[in-house]
Amino acid sequence: MKNILRIVFSSAFILLPFVAALAQQPAQTPCTGNLCLQNPLGSINTPAELIGRVLNASFGIVGSLALVMFVYGGITWMTSSGNPEKVKKGRDVLIWAAIGLFIVFSAYALVRVVLSVIAA
Repeated sequence: MKNILRIVFSSAFILLPFVAALAQQPAQTPCTGNLCLQNPLGSINTPAELIGRVLNASFGIVGSLALVMFVYGGITWMTSSGNPEKVKKGRDVLIWAAIGLFIVFSAYALVRVVLSVIAA
């Protein structure tokens, strides 16, 4: 279990720069006189947009981790060969993954509501 978690977390950190690179858009360059400044955040102009992008990326990663846990729990359960300990372990992984996914979706809905109130 520890090895699987290490693999999942290390792959998430390896993929994070690629996700960030895909989220970036070409920056607008305002020039005043001889000084040209680029917005390092691309087309993000408000804190709400920045928070929204970061949260969308992190929710995507968390959703992927939940999918991995569902697959792991299912495989554990299916390969238990009737061993009650492995069946319980697989069922527990599936239950906790579902609870975690419910919490993530609830947090996503709450953040969307809060950001829409802030942005309005």
